[in-house]
Amino acid sequence: MTTIWLDGKWLDRDTAMISVYDHGLLYGDGIFEGIRVYNGRVFRLKEHIDRLYASARAIALEIGMPREEFAALVEEAIKRSGLRDAYIRPIVTRGVGDLGIDPLNCKKPTIMVIVDTIKIWPEERYEQGLACVTAPTPIPHRESLSPRVKSLNYLPHVMAKIEGRVAGADEVLMLDASGHVCEGSGQNLFIVNGRTLRTPPSYAGILLGVTRNAVMEIATQAGYAVKEELFNRYDIYTADEAFLTGTASEVAPIRSPDGRAVGTGKPGPVTRDLMTKFRALVRD
Repeated sequence: MTTIWLDGKWLDRDTAMISVYDHGLLYGDGIFEGIRVYNGRVFRLKEHIDRLYASARAIALEIGMPREEFAALVEEAIKRSGLRDAYIRPIVTRGVGDLGIDPLNCKKPTIMVIVDTIKIWPEERYEQGLACVTAPTPIPHRESLSPRVKSLNYLPHVMAKIEGRVAGADEVLMLDASGHVCEGSGQNLFIVNGRTLRTPPSYAGILLGVTRNAVMEIATQAGYAVKEELFNRYDIYTADEAFLTGTASEVAPIRSPDGRAVGTGKPGPVTRDLMTKFRALVRD
């Protein structure tokens, strides 16, 4: 069942509430993580907790809880939920303040951990591949707020998702101001040519996903070449294969970007191999 820890209290979906003066709500002033549980075990908890605390430091947000204690809290939340396969959403906001943007009056952060389930697309999309379109809304400029901060400021990605829905697509591809293809609405992107994987580098203005890193490790161990480099829409249109990665979406093949078939128009052999290896990794 859905289980929520909020500032020291165990609650559920109906009873968990925050103040309307919380700066996370008023200004998106906060950070979060998305973590998966497979067969009762958390996938790469340390990496997620480390990224959460790095995000907090980057925006001068003091969590006020040791990392080990936070990790233990996540484990306890899973145990209380009774879920064997779950999605965890730790969130830390600046806390309750006033209507001014200055966080001076936010005396302590609001901390919550949500344990629930998640399903981004139906299973047939993983068999058939995703239809994607290029979103008109670009990703935020990397110098406005570092994309390595997993913050609550996701409005450009929400707008891109809406644009994709209007176009009848499963997912969107987001560009930077220079026209480089960077990511999905909430996923990292890979293209495949032969036995070489290419994915945008950190300086492209993307979040360095935990699942992205896991797939790069799996691919390298399997003998594939992995390159971090910039590419544009031409490169994805002419790739042999393409796929997205993310905590919630795992490894999701792309069958068509902007109405063009990738390869045969079906998930290719490299993508399928990595999907299989990733599923084995999380279960092992």
